[in-house]
Amino acid sequence: MRNIISINNIHKSFAGLHVLNGLSLEISEKETHVILGQSGCGKSVLLKCLLGIFEVDSGEITVAGISVNDKQRSKEYMQKFSILFQGNALFDSMTVIENVEFGIKQSLKHKHLNSKEIRKIAEEKIISVGLESRVFDIYPAEMSGGMQKRAALARAIAVEPEVLLFDEPTSGLDPITGGLICNLLRDTVKKLGITSLTITHDLKVAEFLSDRVSVINKGTVAWIGQAKNMKNCGNEFVEEFYRASNVISARH
Repeated sequence: MRNIISINNIHKSFAGLHVLNGLSLEISEKETHVILGQSGCGKSVLLKCLLGIFEVDSGEITVAGISVNDKQRSKEYMQKFSILFQGNALFDSMTVIENVEFGIKQSLKHKHLNSKEIRKIAEEKIISVGLESRVFDIYPAEMSGGMQKRAALARAIAVEPEVLLFDEPTSGLDPITGGLICNLLRDTVKKLGITSLTITHDLKVAEFLSDRVSVINKGTVAWIGQAKNMKNCGNEFVEEFYRASNVISARH
């Protein structure tokens, strides 16, 4: 299976602080990949470099053969992605269906659609993530955290991306709701047959969602493999991360 995301030897520093140090990673088409690591290890910076928010100091990032630095194809590059933000990033002044419609209207794939067709897609996507039609015309503040996460996912999948990005998808959710959201994310990715990339510090999320895990340490990939093999992988940092994560989970 071909690689859809290629990250080759990227470096990124801020005021002399080296955050990414020659990080390289290949992610296959339709793979469910999780980037795992401690807070401050460079996960979020990597995500922002992938999205072109931060410009790398050196190295190369390509998605489906398009470079993040190709200004002439920047719109085409960005259309490959959709992201489920950590804080959901729903517009407070818009209803749920208006939030989902907004994403569709920004999509080059859907620029030919009229308002009724856009509305129909938005309704279908909202229902597909387990919400009821009664939420169409309510505002994000009127919903629980779990419902907001579902609405944000509906907006993310409505644009038919090739790659879905999940940024700390269970952050701020109680364990039961977090588990339900993880199930929804896994089922959605499988149903759509697309690539997903999740950024998290939560080992349980990584174990549940991933085909493969990349563990980040000091701005580079310390280890890549299946989450179940972390415990005895032979990498001291990864094994310690695994043990510490399980101790924390046991306490809760």
